[in-house]
Amino acid sequence: MFQASVRAGVDLRILEERHAPTVFGLVDQDREYLREWLPWVDATHAQDDTLSFIRSALERFAANNGFAAGIWNHDQFAGVVGTHKVDWLNRKVEIGYWLGQSFQGQGIVTDACRVVVTHMFRELDLNRVEIHCAVKNGKSAAIPKRLGFTLEGTLREGILVQGRFHDLLVFGMLKREWKG
Repeated sequence: MFQASVRAGVDLRILEERHAPTVFGLVDQDREYLREWLPWVDATHAQDDTLSFIRSALERFAANNGFAAGIWNHDQFAGVVGTHKVDWLNRKVEIGYWLGQSFQGQGIVTDACRVVVTHMFRELDLNRVEIHCAVKNGKSAAIPKRLGFTLEGTLREGILVQGRFHDLLVFGMLKREWKG
């Protein structure tokens, strides 16, 4: 299974079915915080919803078509980083992430994304990685900026969260630009 060290005390581990109670526990604990920008939070009502997500992610991983990894901070579950379905024809992928509220502000997601982007370019030989985030989600937008991604545009009303459409920023990184 996929596992990577992010930095001292922080690791990425592919999500497995046994992690469903832990993942759901953090989602449920931080539900109000997470739901501001993550549309899937309101559809995650029970541990079985999280288990379904993990099973789907494991199927994508087994098919070499993306993954979802838990972010572990000193062996405590902190959040998730992973990819959407890989577009092999065009050799590109979008990555996504979320972090529990108490783990914010420590650079954990930035470092985790750096590891994932490096993996996408070096191990999977992709040409392009994208990060999308809501225009008003400054914390999320700061991550691709810190990593040197290029802001390529805005998808008008590209995401529906809590019954309202929000514009999405599209950040891109090309393999030849990545300094990892």
